[in-house]
Amino acid sequence: MLLIGGTVFAQTGVKAEGNTLTTREIAPVWPGCEGSEASKKTCFKQKLVEHLKENYKFPRDAAGKIIRGKAVVSFNIDEEGKVDILKVEGPKKELNEEAKRIILAIPQMKPGERAGKPVPIRYTVPFTF
Repeated sequence: MLLIGGTVFAQTGVKAEGNTLTTREIAPVWPGCEGSEASKKTCFKQKLVEHLKENYKFPRDAAGKIIRGKAVVSFNIDEEGKVDILKVEGPKKELNEEAKRIILAIPQMKPGERAGKPVPIRYTVPFTF
């Protein structure tokens, strides 16, 4: 008896070896980032840092004094490439709101993928004001 089997996958990021099927997560792509997967990841990190620097403002209280402290924002780049805030943690409301504003200003991008399908990719960014 002769048994011949074959498998074809049209998705990127899927690899089949023997009885093992492996899927790879592909990061979201920031607008303007082109090239290989590695260069897109590097570009994403650079663009995120640039975005944070350009939008970073120290929050002020009602008297106009700068408020100091920390905030941590957890967010997804969702299946449509948009930012979805999951959680903002910090001891001061003003700092949390400023950190949230900076993250929500991230532009829409090409969403991340797993097995060729769009999936949310989670990120966490700490802020020190």
